[in-house]
Amino acid sequence: MKNQTRSVSEFILLGFSVAKRFEPLLFTSFFITYTVALVGNLLIITVVWCENSLHSPMYMFIANLSLLEVLYTTSVIPKMLADFFSQRKSITFSSCIFQAYLYFSAGSTEFFLLGVMSFDRYVAICNPLRYAAIMNTHFCMHLIAASWLSGFLAVMPPAILIVQLPFCGPNIINHFFCDVGPLLKLSCFDTKNIELMNFSNAAFFLLGSLLVTGVSYMFIIATVVKIPSAKGRQKAFSTCASHLMVVTLFYGSSIFIYVQPQETHSLDLNKVASILNTVVTPLLNPFIYSLRNKKVKEALESVVRRIIETPIGMRVLKFKKI
Repeated sequence: MKNQTRSVSEFILLGFSVAKRFEPLLFTSFFITYTVALVGNLLIITVVWCENSLHSPMYMFIANLSLLEVLYTTSVIPKMLADFFSQRKSITFSSCIFQAYLYFSAGSTEFFLLGVMSFDRYVAICNPLRYAAIMNTHFCMHLIAASWLSGFLAVMPPAILIVQLPFCGPNIINHFFCDVGPLLKLSCFDTKNIELMNFSNAAFFLLGSLLVTGVSYMFIIATVVKIPSAKGRQKAFSTCASHLMVVTLFYGSSIFIYVQPQETHSLDLNKVASILNTVVTPLLNPFIYSLRNKKVKEALESVVRRIIETPIGMRVLKFKKI
């Protein structure tokens, strides 16, 4: 790609096409959901870190998933909230590229991690006697590290190419964050090769990890239906229910947005689907993994008791009684 001068130093984010009077309602809704999602996911990370009973592969994966959700949503939502009070809703070129890179890297890592979690459930249900030997701490740490490295490295080549693109104007992005599709439309250079690369990456990450998940659950279902007792089948399925709910939400919205040709994209529908990824899924994850999991609830109660029993916690309780 030849070096060309860039006349655009910042972009304008259009955000949501709603009347001005509805913006306070949108801001309040997004602020509350972001705060709850942030606190919930950080709480899961803290509980898994502090409780020795949760130092097992499944909970290590859940803690990493929560960390990814924090990165994923924080890369977009704070800027979106700030734009409700901004007249220009501008973002610098470098900040836009960094936001897009962090957003898609965290998303790609999450696809890999969800595939790893499917494999973990497959081993736990289909090979329970060998689970401890296969999913040992050393192997799990390698799987987690590989997911993070794969996600962040895979997004780097298209990001480097986008940085080199010339943007001559206009500079208005029809989205509430720097999504790659609307961003590429603003370049005054032929971006078909980059679009093809992005489409191929999205198809590989999404459909590849979805294939791993699908195959894992085929074996899981085949094993579970052979369990003679209804209680045993229910217990086996309950260990997978939380993961399946997250997979359905995250994969469904992501496939709708990214695994389709650019020409067929509806930007308004993409904004709605993006809300599912950046707001709804991070909000629901803590509730899905805590309220449906007895072990996590017990660990959370243990951590809360320990906090209350600290000198600071005792002072707070005394102050409330006064």
